[in-house]
Amino acid sequence: MAWREISTIDEWNALLAKSAERGQVILKHSTTCPVSANALHEYEAYLQAAPNADVDYTLVKVIESRPVSNQIAEDLNVKHESPQIIYIKDKAKYWSATHWAVTKAHMTAVLD
Repeated sequence: MAWREISTIDEWNALLAKSAERGQVILKHSTTCPVSANALHEYEAYLQAAPNADVDYTLVKVIESRPVSNQIAEDLNVKHESPQIIYIKDKAKYWSATHWAVTKAHMTAVLD
């Protein structure tokens, strides 16, 4: 399974609306941070294994798409951090983790 990248507020709004029907996972990723590079590796390792097929997986590059990243933090009332993974259900944050806690094992425990 693969993730898709969003970079506009409209894409974010559509994803948030879709969370009322289907779980959404977002990885907020900094392209300049080694910790974030590790989190992306863990995210992709989870997706290459046996990810929850009832969830959509998305990536937001926090530097390149700062307005989207800020809107996510505001809409979900989640302090911005990166790397950060957020599981959204019913238009609200269900779970989140940051930095070294973004691991394949942690995602498996929560999402499966």
